[in-house]
Amino acid sequence: MSALSIPPPSCLLKPFVVPQRHMFGPGPSNVPPRILEAGAKPVIGHMHPEIFEIMNEIKSGIQYIFQTRNRMTFAVSGTGHAAMECAIFNTVEPGESVLAAVNGIWGERAADMAERIGAMVNTLVVPPGGYLTISEIEKALSRHRPVVFFLAHGESSTGVLHPLDGIGELCHKYNCLLLVDSVASLGGTPLYMDQQGIDILYTGSQKVLNAPPGTAPISFSERACQKVFNRRTRPVSFSLDLNWLANYWGCDEKPSRMYHHTGPVTAFYTLRESLAVLSEEGLENSWKRHQNAAEHFYAGLEKLGLKLFVKEKHARLPTVTTIVAPHGYDWKEVTSYIMKTHNLEISGGLGPSVGLVLRVGLMGCNSSKEKVDMVLAALKDALEHCHRSKV
Repeated sequence: MSALSIPPPSCLLKPFVVPQRHMFGPGPSNVPPRILEAGAKPVIGHMHPEIFEIMNEIKSGIQYIFQTRNRMTFAVSGTGHAAMECAIFNTVEPGESVLAAVNGIWGERAADMAERIGAMVNTLVVPPGGYLTISEIEKALSRHRPVVFFLAHGESSTGVLHPLDGIGELCHKYNCLLLVDSVASLGGTPLYMDQQGIDILYTGSQKVLNAPPGTAPISFSERACQKVFNRRTRPVSFSLDLNWLANYWGCDEKPSRMYHHTGPVTAFYTLRESLAVLSEEGLENSWKRHQNAAEHFYAGLEKLGLKLFVKEKHARLPTVTTIVAPHGYDWKEVTSYIMKTHNLEISGGLGPSVGLVLRVGLMGCNSSKEKVDMVLAALKDALEHCHRSKV
């Protein structure tokens, strides 16, 4: 055998360095020491009884934060996109009709995923910063007769908190499942899965929950399970097949769990701990804290002469605020200056909001008046020092 022709990469022969940063973008958010420490616990087997006990605790925690009694409740091994695919791939078959509300990037992504598996996709498009009325939704449901209607509760690309009341009941009237993305909203604003008639709900670990990215809580109603487990065809994804995941998570009431995939055990540790932190605070206290921090932020932005992108107060997402890109400034220069000078991340727009807004995330441990004041000071400094055109 000849000698190795490719040497060890020099970059791997020295320690890597990760800076400490203030994470006030739309996610991921900062991870508190308690949750980081949970991730450093010893790795054990993904089929060990101790892991199953942790998974059971995670399920209970998700049922609490979702406010649901659904037995089909667990965490997908992956980020919010994996949960979105899990929801769509299991409930939709080729040729079936899907309706997606598009008031930002997440409706676009859901429509894309459904099209890839052969669904007949229709969209309800709203300009960035807006939301759909009950009347508009009913007209579309009546016309297209979808099996699934997708809606982003917290549209992080535009900063919109979409009203949910009445939509679940409306979907069921038309024999349609309501699929809700709560990645940016869960834990930061009221949400009641069972009471609001939501059939599939998912979120991500890296937002209000303050855990590292990599797990995505999800829950399916009995109505949704009836659709999933009476399919004519198998789901296109083995990794996201609910038949297998239900067993691995102990949701199918079978006496033993079968190997499906190697669960990310350290991510389970951090998710479990993040759910414990939120449970200790209490959902209602968390909702109030996020709303208070957001309102303190709104008042501070007004004093700086900055405008909010979402005009209607009730439609503002308290966890991710969109600020109209300040006139005369290059938004990229503003965000870069704040990162360089204050070691603090805020973001520009995403998808349809690119160039229109700055986005600031106030999620979990980052949602407090003290943290808001830090962001306001950084914005004030940037407006004073960044170049402003006279046009």
